[in-house]
Amino acid sequence: QVQLVESGGGLVQAGGSLRLSCAASGRTFSGYVMGWFRQAPGKERDFVATAWSGGATLYADSVKGRFTISRDNAKNTVYLQMNSLKPEDTAIYYCAAGPLTTIVTTTRGYNYWGQGTQVTVSS
Repeated sequence: QVQLVESGGGLVQAGGSLRLSCAASGRTFSGYVMGWFRQAPGKERDFVATAWSGGATLYADSVKGRFTISRDNAKNTVYLQMNSLKPEDTAIYYCAAGPLTTIVTTTRGYNYWGQGTQVTVSS
């Protein structure tokens, strides 16, 4: 079992930055791929980024070049640095953990989820 707790959301103006954190507890953190998803009101939960324990990363096209995912295996924490934020980035952001061989761009690929943190970008 893995427990995930996100933090760092908030209200920011367009063009601003936020850093989300996700602290994991339970089983060995390095044994999981860690992902970020987001869900806007009335929409599906969409893939944002993922990071494997060895350092490889993958991003959705909509955030590539603006967001950076990183993980600190010693601290059992994954981060999402979000720069140049846009109003369309407004959503609840969820952290997720899944097996290393999972399909990382779909919600079905992850076994564990955090409770989410709200990010609101004003224009």
